Amino acid sequence: MPSSDRRGRRGRWLGEALHVPSELLGWAFRRAQANPWVKTRIERQYERILSQLRAELQPYRGRFQVQARLPAQGIGAAEILAEMQQLAAEEQGRWRDGQVSGAVYHGGAEHLRLLSDVYALHSQSNPLHADVWPSATKYEAEIVSMTAQLLGASARPAGSVCGCVSSGGTESILLAMKAYRDRARSERGLLRPEIVVPETAHAAFDKAAEYFGIRRVNVPVGPDLRADVARMKAALSERTVALVASAPSYPHGVIDPVPELAELARSRGIGLHVDACLGAFLLPFARELGHPVPPFDFGVPGVTSMSADTHKYGYAAKGTSVVLYDTPELRRHQWFVASDWPGGLYFSPTLSGSRPGALSAACWAALLHLGHDGYLDAARRILGAAARIRAGVEGIAGLRLLGDSLFVITFGADGFDIYRVLDAMTERGWSLNGLQRPACLHFCVTLRQAEPGVTERFVADLGQSVSEVRSTRARGRGRAPIYGLAARLPVRGAVGELLRRYVDLLYET
Repeated sequence: MPSSDRRGRRGRWLGEALHVPSELLGWAFRRAQANPWVKTRIERQYERILSQLRAELQPYRGRFQVQARLPAQGIGAAEILAEMQQLAAEEQGRWRDGQVSGAVYHGGAEHLRLLSDVYALHSQSNPLHADVWPSATKYEAEIVSMTAQLLGASARPAGSVCGCVSSGGTESILLAMKAYRDRARSERGLLRPEIVVPETAHAAFDKAAEYFGIRRVNVPVGPDLRADVARMKAALSERTVALVASAPSYPHGVIDPVPELAELARSRGIGLHVDACLGAFLLPFARELGHPVPPFDFGVPGVTSMSADTHKYGYAAKGTSVVLYDTPELRRHQWFVASDWPGGLYFSPTLSGSRPGALSAACWAALLHLGHDGYLDAARRILGAAARIRAGVEGIAGLRLLGDSLFVITFGADGFDIYRVLDAMTERGWSLNGLQRPACLHFCVTLRQAEPGVTERFVADLGQSVSEVRSTRARGRGRAPIYGLAARLPVRGAVGELLRRYVDLLYET
C-alpha cells in the first residue's frame, strides 16, 4: 500500500477512534498553522497541487487574447462569434461523444436547436415583470403543474401540491429550507431550527444551513448507503423542522427509505423534503418500465416538499429546477415581500429578482416536445446503457461496485488508489466524479452514453486505466493529490482552504 494511503487511513482511524469533533480538529489545525515551519509545508502542498491544476483550468492561456478590460472600440459581431465558435468547438467533443458523467443529459442536435430557437424568441423575457411578459407566468405555472403530476400530486387533494421554478437544484433546496425555517419561526417561535440530514444528502443542504442560520444534523447512513431511519429518529430534537431524504442520492444513486422517514416526520409533526433533483424525471418512467423503484414522491403520505431538476433528466437547458410543496400555506413561507420600500411594493418568489424568462420558456418547450413517450424511451435507453456499464465494471478485477443504483454507477478499488484511476481516465478523455468517505468514483449515465459504442469504449478504457494504475507506483497527478491531501489532513479547515483557492483560480484572467 502506498505510504500516503497508510497515512490517510491512520488519520481517519485516529479521528474515529478518539471521536474527535470536527470543530476541535479545525482548532488544532489553526493552532498548527501558527507554527512557521508547519505553515510553510502546508503552503508548499497547496501550491504544488494548484500549479498542476492551473493548466487544466486555463487551457486557453497564450492561445486567445485576454480581455481583462473593456476594449476602446467595440469588436464586430462576426469576429466575436468566430472566436466563440472556436472555443465551443474545442469543448464539444467530449460531451458529444458521451465521455462526461452527467452534465449534458440530452445533447441531441434537433433538441438543442429547439431550445436555442425558443431562447432566442424570449431572450428579453423577465418573470419579475409578469405584466410585460405574461407568457413567462404561463410557462412557469404549467412547468410546475406537469412536474407535480409526474410526482404523485394526484394522490393529494386537488390543487394542494404547488411550487415554483428556480434556477437549479441548489436553489430549490435553499428555498425549501427557508420555507421550513420561516414556518417554524411563525408557528412555533423557533429561532434556532435544525434539519436532520443523511450524510449522503447533497451539499446544498450545507449551503442552506450556512445561509439561513439552520443547524444541519448529519446522520451516518447504513451499510446499504441509505438513510438509517433509527439514527435519524435518534437525532431529532424539539428544534427539528424537517427531515431530508434523497431519491436518489448524488454519491451512490440509491433511494432513501422515504415511506419510513415520512411516517417518522408525520408522527413528529415536521416536514420531510425529498431531494429528487436527480431522479424526478427518470424514476417514474423506470418504474413504468418494470424496474424496482420504491415509493418516493407525493404518493407517500408525509412527504411535504420535493426538489426536481428539469435541467437534468427533464432535458431542459441548464438553469431551471422545480421546488414543490404539499400545500400553498407551506409555499407561502418561501416568498419574499417588501411592503414599505420607497421603491414601491416588491415581491420575489425566489432568491433572484430578475430572472431569464427564456430559460423557463425553453424548459416548457422541452417538456412538451418529448412528452410521456419521449421520456419513457429515453429512460429505456439510459437504463440499458447503465446496465451494460455496471456489468462491465463488475468484470474488472480490483473494482468494487457500491450501491444498487439504476443509473449512477459508483465503484471503489481494493488494493490501489481509485483516484489515480480517475486521473488515468481523465487522460483518456473521460470526465468522472471523484467521491470520498468511502473513496470511490461515479459515472452518471445519460442519453449521451446510450449512443452506439460508448458503453463499450468506457469499459475498455476503465479496464486499461485500472491495469495501468496497478502496474505502476507513479505518483498521482491532476485531482488525485487533492483527495490525497483530504485523506492526510482530515480537517475541514485545511481542505476547505484548498477548495477556496481552487475557486480563486476560476476567476484568474
